[in-house]
Amino acid sequence: MNPITVLSVPVFSTLCNEGFRLRREVFIVEQNVPADMEFDADDLNAFHFVAIVSGEVCGTLRVIHADDYVRIGRVVVSLPWRGKGVASAMIRHAMEAHKDVRGNRFYLTAQSDKTAMYERFGFQIHGDEFFEVGIPHYQMRNF
Repeated sequence: MNPITVLSVPVFSTLCNEGFRLRREVFIVEQNVPADMEFDADDLNAFHFVAIVSGEVCGTLRVIHADDYVRIGRVVVSLPWRGKGVASAMIRHAMEAHKDVRGNRFYLTAQSDKTAMYERFGFQIHGDEFFEVGIPHYQMRNF
């Protein structure tokens, strides 16, 4: 497989818009998340990352600096690239880029079937399973 390149991109740049397109494709079309719940005001202030393989944006996520931790969210990988290390490369890159913010404390909500991947990065489940937009999730954090 070709190498995975992860880049931090400005909101509404061409590459970020490709990430937004991918979020629409996966969350709204594939997983039936309402559009008004997928895109929100946090997108304007978030740090956005995209994963590129062979010139194609195949993954994206956003990072938000909350009061007490750094929140990773909207992690998505296009169907043909799932299971090939794209999400892990993005998580690794985002955590490294923001490790000096909020004392290296990271938080996210993970779809329940994805928790094992986040556990490899030191995240642990906190609390009971809950449903967000009809999809089972867990809160996870590394602190």
